Amino acid sequence: MYKDYENYPEVLNVSDLQQILGIGRKQAYELVQSGKFHVITIGKRIKISKKVLINWIEGELNHA
Repeated sequence: MYKDYENYPEVLNVSDLQQILGIGRKQAYELVQSGKFHVITIGKRIKISKKVLINWIEGELNHA
């Protein structure tokens, strides 16, 4: 059940990350806590920009 990136909102949550990458919950949380790409935390919620994730997947991540 693969989906296009366009089917996801501009701001993703950890469950979206799991679906896109085909990984489990534990792996998704380890990834967002790894610092490999920018995430924001709002209370206990973790949000990831879809643009940032796509750039990371494609190897175009720039740490600014």
